[in-house]
Amino acid sequence: MVSITLLPSSSKSKKSASKPKLPIVLSFSKPASEIKIQDVKLALQAKKKLHPTRQKISKDDSGKALEDDQSLSELKIGDDGKLYYKDLGPQIGWRTVFLIEYGGPLIIHPLIYHLSTASWAWGSYEYSRLQTLVYYLVLGHFVKREFETVFVHRFSHATMPFTNVFKNSAHYWLLSGVLLALSIYRPAYSAEALQGTLRDNTLFLGAIGVLFILAELSNLQTHLILRSLRPANTTTRAIPRGFLFELVSCPNYLTEILAWGAIWAGTFSYSALLFLVVSTTQMALWAIKKHKSYKREFGDKYPRGRKVLVPFIF
Repeated sequence: MVSITLLPSSSKSKKSASKPKLPIVLSFSKPASEIKIQDVKLALQAKKKLHPTRQKISKDDSGKALEDDQSLSELKIGDDGKLYYKDLGPQIGWRTVFLIEYGGPLIIHPLIYHLSTASWAWGSYEYSRLQTLVYYLVLGHFVKREFETVFVHRFSHATMPFTNVFKNSAHYWLLSGVLLALSIYRPAYSAEALQGTLRDNTLFLGAIGVLFILAELSNLQTHLILRSLRPANTTTRAIPRGFLFELVSCPNYLTEILAWGAIWAGTFSYSALLFLVVSTTQMALWAIKKHKSYKREFGDKYPRGRKVLVPFIF
């Protein structure tokens, strides 16, 4: 018989009425080679009614969370082993969070776009072709993101802390939603204000539209490649290859930056620039982390000339 003692992690756990009193001993009738971390979580759930998504199980105090499919023998934990537990607090599905955060701009932009010329704030005016172009490009972007969330993305983790939904949504709802919409759909960008300027030029508007669409289609292609690397209901990882992955580790971030760069280039809006800068900074940090993770996991097998985010440069 295998007995696992769960000890409390020294890092602060979320306050919860269901938080178990530790230490607690879990007993298993099968050998350590057949017991996975998921089995430990299910045993704790059976004893203390604490859902597995709230449980962080680690080998060392305040250590990295163990994967559900890791076995005790693989972790070199014997028949009388110890693990550490932390309550992660209320959880929400990654897919649900994405649907919520991308859904905000899909409501905000039409609302402000259709109200802006109805004398609610600035008086009646005619929309310019630039305003209409940006409106449909932004809507297309977030419709695509919702589509990918439902049909393309596969998540290595099922849930995240519930409080993250507010932080994640604020980025999109406020920066690319309210601030961008109020900035672009105002009289300063109206047909009368832009008449005869570069931003009213057909070739210029066409170039902005083409750049945005190419970036979006390239972004979709990178997501499809990433999806093909991970079979459904697994956390399998492999080296992504083909298309822009031959140049950088994170072309999904690069193409996202190019798409929003096109919006800023077309409008020179301070709100578009703010969203671009904030997003680029965050994606660059994610890209560095992902690049290091790839090199650490795959070692010499990972392409040496592949850059982090910008081809041939960074």
